[in-house]
Amino acid sequence: MKYARSDFPRDFLFGVATSAYQIEGHAQGGAGSTHWDTFAATPGNVVRGENGDLACDHLNRYEQDLDLVRDAGFDCYRFSTSWARVMPEGRGPVNQAGLDYYDRLADALLERGIRPCATLYHWELPSPLADLGGWRNRDIAGWFADFTEVVMGRIGDRMFSVAPINEPWCVSWLSHFEGHHAPGLRDIRATARAMHHVLLAHGQAIQTMRGLGMSNIGGVFNLEWAEPADNSPEAQKAAALYDSIYNRFFLGGVFKKAYPQNVLEGLEPYLPPGWQDDFDIIGAPVDWCGLNYYTRKLISPSDTAWPSLVEIPGPLPKTQMGWEIDPAALSRFLIRTAREYTGDLPIYVTENGMATAERQQDDDRIDYLDQHLSAVQVALGEGVPVKGYFVWSLLDNYEWALGYEKRFGLVDVDFDSMKRTPKASYFAWKEMLATASTAD
Repeated sequence: MKYARSDFPRDFLFGVATSAYQIEGHAQGGAGSTHWDTFAATPGNVVRGENGDLACDHLNRYEQDLDLVRDAGFDCYRFSTSWARVMPEGRGPVNQAGLDYYDRLADALLERGIRPCATLYHWELPSPLADLGGWRNRDIAGWFADFTEVVMGRIGDRMFSVAPINEPWCVSWLSHFEGHHAPGLRDIRATARAMHHVLLAHGQAIQTMRGLGMSNIGGVFNLEWAEPADNSPEAQKAAALYDSIYNRFFLGGVFKKAYPQNVLEGLEPYLPPGWQDDFDIIGAPVDWCGLNYYTRKLISPSDTAWPSLVEIPGPLPKTQMGWEIDPAALSRFLIRTAREYTGDLPIYVTENGMATAERQQDDDRIDYLDQHLSAVQVALGEGVPVKGYFVWSLLDNYEWALGYEKRFGLVDVDFDSMKRTPKASYFAWKEMLATASTAD
């Protein structure tokens, strides 16, 4: 890699990220059923019908995996907790084996000198709560707060940082409007309610953790840069709406206690009664903001129902996912987020990475990461308080509706033998992170 650790501020943190359902092996350890289990069991939803039953078997191999994090020299490990592993019914009885696992994981990270960075929810909703409407049901905010109290009451004292929900757009829009993720709905009323309730749950979880005496609590948002496919006013309007749905709705709710007007023009008739009264909870103060960034989209108007827009294939180089590689958009997002939403709050790039078919010599991934570290450097040069960068992901894993085909890991996983083999990108990071800070 072209950068050394000394090219970044002394307090800048580097980490890797994972999520529970994608690596743990959900059919083990007493975890309850999730809507991802049933979504994957439905023909046509997931490539080859693959599921997270075994995934990377991280539940049994976490010490080996954390050794890889330590040996590469990463400062932080961002992981998620599984609601259904801790509370199989989503409410009520606690699976002590699940809590014990996260307790051991926290201790194992600290023993290796790695900062534990937890995300409470990364998409696997307990099936009994899905039966009650899931994210469409306002009560989910209270259920989520109860789960937060249970799991953070056990491990919160050892967390470096915690965020309630990974990528609210994916939890709500991708899953309830586009139907690509569990629960696989395509319904605007369900979408509007899920978008609002996911932010309400975020806020209630923040308040719950404050009540536990916790600090260094933030929110994690996934962002896609939207550009008009041409110079027409119609394309510009469509791109602005995409930007508001994807990016500004969630950032605006948390940091401005308001939703963008161009989104409300389509969604307000479907939002739950009294939604305007929830912003004091949604906007509960946070200590930092996390941005997950991968790509940009070209947007064109479409003669369809609201939002009346369509994505157009772009000309930039693409990853194995078919996503355009546009590092400059990360710079723009970091600068815009600080100037328009977060001010002096620390910002972390909580996910960035690429899928590539290269199993070992993944030079394309090294180049991608170099380009995005350059984008972070641009933002730092503009005075943006970027405090850390997390690579997605440590391991090749279960890539949701795409099964095990798309590989984002710094470490190759043979899903038959579960053998871990560090890739060229892993060793590139190890060399980069071994360079001493100029302030040492």
